[in-house]
Amino acid sequence: MSQTKDAIIVGSGPAGYTAALYLARANMKPLVITGQAFGGLIATTDQIENFPSTIDAEGNVGIGGWELMEKMQQQAEHFGAETLWETVTELKLTNVPGGEHIVMVGDQEYRSKVVILSTGCSHRHIGIEAETRLNNKGVSYCATCDAALCRDKRVVVVGGGDSAITEALFLTKFASHVIIVHRRDQLRASKIMDARARANPKISFEWNAVVSDIKGDDHVVGVELTSTVDGSKKEVECDNIFVAIGHVPNVDLVKDQVALDAHGFVLVEGVTTKTSLPGVFAAGDVTDSQYRQAITAAGMGCKAALDAGAYLQEFE
Repeated sequence: MSQTKDAIIVGSGPAGYTAALYLARANMKPLVITGQAFGGLIATTDQIENFPSTIDAEGNVGIGGWELMEKMQQQAEHFGAETLWETVTELKLTNVPGGEHIVMVGDQEYRSKVVILSTGCSHRHIGIEAETRLNNKGVSYCATCDAALCRDKRVVVVGGGDSAITEALFLTKFASHVIIVHRRDQLRASKIMDARARANPKISFEWNAVVSDIKGDDHVVGVELTSTVDGSKKEVECDNIFVAIGHVPNVDLVKDQVALDAHGFVLVEGVTTKTSLPGVFAAGDVTDSQYRQAITAAGMGCKAALDAGAYLQEFE
């Protein structure tokens, strides 16, 4: 049996739950469909220090990603938002203004004049055969999830941005040594994260190098590095490798229905969150190829809710 909703939000990260909060406070009952990963990538972050107001009475700064997303969920639900702990299997989006979009969750059909896409991004892979073969056998994309498996181990972290450095610093709580492999001769991370990494005695660097192979039959035993300068190769022993080289937008549900930009992110009109289809809006990392921060995603979620509310008023 089909169910009709005021608005349907696909994805449960900061953009999705901020949109849900604003819509719910506007006297609507939005449905948030979480997807496979509640909270998105931010939920796997050990400590977030740059989200405003995350400071306690004792002056301690920061909040765990999962805790942040639980609080955002609870606040949205307090005002009437609903959460469905399922994954959307198909979207049937209409190009008729004021028409109903169809959201399929298995055999269950949901309908709404408004769909907000907040599906976020997934981890980018290196793209070598051994990476797939040894996934969960020493290859990981989430230090928060798997760091405890690395106690007293040698670990490689691939990447040079804030995400990679955050992973590396967290891993030093468990690993005996962390080697950061970066394709350039300096990090892309913020200065404060760069300084923390360089000051940590457990961290060393392999500059101007990429991982060209991962060694091991049943588990990682090392990596092959290829120089980005002269093409020379070397092997580095390690027990685990964490890949933190960026993200790809989760657009499989809509890539043949809404316009995408040159990088594969959902394209929106100017400063709005309007996509190429009426009543379909996009917010958060799925439409942001530049910033990809929790706070900017939340801001876009707010914009999407306001855009969606204005759109619905046209068809009252």
